[in-house]
Amino acid sequence: MPYENLNISTPNPVLSWANHDLGHDEMKMARNVASLPFVFKHVALMPDVHLGKGALVGSVIATKEAIIPAAVGVDIGCGMAAVKTPFKSTQLEGKLKKIRLDLEAAIPVGFNENKEIEKAVTNWQGWRDFKNLHPGVRDLEGKALRQMGSLGGGNHFLEVCLDAEDQVWLMLHSGSRGIGNVMAQCHINTAKDLARLSDTSLPDPDLAYFVSNSSAFDAYWHDLQWAQDYAHFNRDVMLARFKKIIEKHLAGGKPTRALLEVNCHHNYAEKEMHYGEEVYVTRKGAVRAREEDYGIIPGSMGAKSYIVKGKGNAESYCSCSHGAGRLMSRNKAKNQFTLDDLIAQTAGVECRKDEAIIDEIPGAYKPIEQVMSNQADLVEVVATLKQVVCVKG
Repeated sequence: MPYENLNISTPNPVLSWANHDLGHDEMKMARNVASLPFVFKHVALMPDVHLGKGALVGSVIATKEAIIPAAVGVDIGCGMAAVKTPFKSTQLEGKLKKIRLDLEAAIPVGFNENKEIEKAVTNWQGWRDFKNLHPGVRDLEGKALRQMGSLGGGNHFLEVCLDAEDQVWLMLHSGSRGIGNVMAQCHINTAKDLARLSDTSLPDPDLAYFVSNSSAFDAYWHDLQWAQDYAHFNRDVMLARFKKIIEKHLAGGKPTRALLEVNCHHNYAEKEMHYGEEVYVTRKGAVRAREEDYGIIPGSMGAKSYIVKGKGNAESYCSCSHGAGRLMSRNKAKNQFTLDDLIAQTAGVECRKDEAIIDEIPGAYKPIEQVMSNQADLVEVVATLKQVVCVKG
């Protein structure tokens, strides 16, 4: 779908790949961000765009000489990982429930932590820099160690999927856990304090920012990169355990070679070149999609998911959507849907089917097929996946 320029009267235009009009609150949020003086060129909205905190989820914000910590958000480095295995669907027959139970036993979900810390975790290079992180998180090293290799809650998940050729894929969604959350809150509070002290006029307090070459900016940027690395390695640790469980059930425990591996953030910021200039790019619920970049765009449980390759679309700052995007809030989903609805909408998927996860019902999300058709100019589809096992956070 060709992008359209939303009729927002701000110095910087807003380009949207969504096929729906933004609501009043969404328009206000887009206008607030686009009116900031350090925003570069324009703001890009992905087809799964919806309300967030400060900035819309599904927005790509390029900035010069400033960064907004609340736009990155509290789940720093949240993203996806996937592995294409050499196994076929027939090898899964009769084993789905056992695989799900093994996954639930091996990978902590929700607020749970690992009881034992494996060698790969203690050997992670990032621990060397822990003493240089924000003072507000320095007492969390033990917790961060125990949470490395854990899923978290909400919309985080583990899935066994099949592609159109009946090939088995492993997929997961997770981020920087408790440490990333506390770290983000510390820096967001600092940005808000600085805005108050300097009497900076902001359209929304959650758009408080750090100016580059300041000590506050440098401290945030340092911690941001650390948390993004933590999130990436957290997914690697879980994926290794996930792969071992599948190999136990499908290969008698023998190690196998992955046919393709993808690990990508969708809540993060990086320094990149766009339109010939170096800028800070914040992707709040968006995936980098330069030419040949592999990305993962999951649907809700019970819906399709996609492995994609980027097309390097300049207007989107080489980005694409990070999923289907919520259609309704968690509370609205709980009020609107029943357990029977959940059971019907997750038919054929080996997963928990209880009232605690009604807020993650497929009906609470936008149709993923529509989201994909809106971004045909941003990505090409490499594989279409359908889950057969799902473990929710």
